[in-house]
Amino acid sequence: MKFIVDAHFPYHLAKFIRAKGLDTLHTDDLPLKERTSDREIRRIAAAENRVVISKDSDFLDSHLLQNNPKMLLLVTTGNIRNPELVALFEENWDEIMGLFKVYDYLELSNAGLSVPEK
Repeated sequence: MKFIVDAHFPYHLAKFIRAKGLDTLHTDDLPLKERTSDREIRRIAAAENRVVISKDSDFLDSHLLQNNPKMLLLVTTGNIRNPELVALFEENWDEIMGLFKVYDYLELSNAGLSVPEK
């Protein structure tokens, strides 16, 4: 499984996922860095079969209406400190990976992981 991490998140999150042995891009790895458009992120995700990790509800809209991105992890924690964010991912990582074998859209909040109905 491959991921692309939106600019809303610290680069450390991408490093955390890479440490799990997974191919992961952060927008800071791209030529326009944090100015990379949502459209470009969707294009890369489609071309490289990547799961988009974002807080941006625009990705949810395009996922639901156009199936682009094909796979989405929407993070709805609000403001959260970076160490707490990475800890939340660590705490839920195995479940995230397991659920993405069945579902194409997951939501991670302060309360944990959920599979929202479409």
